[in-house]
Amino acid sequence: MRLSSQFFLLLALAAPALVGCGASVIPNTDVEDNSANREIVEFVERYRLAVEARDVGVLMRLASPSYFDDNGTPSGDDDVDFDGLRSKLAGFTDNLLAVRYEIRYRRVTYRRDEVAVDYTYTGSFRVTTATGDRWARRLADNRLVLRREGDQLRIVSGM
Repeated sequence: MRLSSQFFLLLALAAPALVGCGASVIPNTDVEDNSANREIVEFVERYRLAVEARDVGVLMRLASPSYFDDNGTPSGDDDVDFDGLRSKLAGFTDNLLAVRYEIRYRRVTYRRDEVAVDYTYTGSFRVTTATGDRWARRLADNRLVLRREGDQLRIVSGM
């Protein structure tokens, strides 16, 4: 057997052991599997399900009273605080007839008092327009920022 053949044979035999050496991830995510990350993913799943159900009450309960989102722009024209979020979601059920919202969790980053959850979402939305109902689809990256308030997690940015 030649040296290169021996190397590939050895690599093939060692591959299962090498794969097992890495940190395990929460199924269907890119996030390391540990209790802290599971708590975060479970919380964001409550958010995802509330979006699909178009449940404004649950979405507002998940949001922090100190919610603030600058929407990634330097202009203050599109900033949304807690009251602005309530107003924004008020029409959520009027124009939005159905939602399918899928999340692929990419990363959970712990800061001093906040947790950033980076994910890619695919949203399919059935909306009412002047010409009738239609489906719209969106694929994008997003970041939810969470903070523990008392014994509850709350969303402080990113909805």
